[in-house]
Amino acid sequence: MEFYEELEENEGHQELIDQVLATMPSEDEFADLALLFKMFADETRCKILKALSVKELCVGELCLILQLSQSAVSHQLASLKKTRLVRSRKQGKTVYYSLNDQHIFDLFQIAYEHISE
Repeated sequence: MEFYEELEENEGHQELIDQVLATMPSEDEFADLALLFKMFADETRCKILKALSVKELCVGELCLILQLSQSAVSHQLASLKKTRLVRSRKQGKTVYYSLNDQHIFDLFQIAYEHISE
């Protein structure tokens, strides 16, 4: 007998299934969630996020801190900005970057604590 057929024969599962399905995000939300985690899957982006969790920084400062080229940092900042993990503000000719909100810091901190255990 197939697994699914066995489940259909057992009573009580439908309520559980409906309860779980009611909590499931939409397909678009799952895609956005996967993209968010994909942004955390790159070491350079993680380093940028960590640096920005300490202080708002410009590209030049990030280059010095991370020992990376301007093009490498700018490329990663563009991805982080596109996914709304990072925001920018312009002051004169300089663009400063910071974490978009406290949630980004919290996600990073929780993940770091998890791997540090």
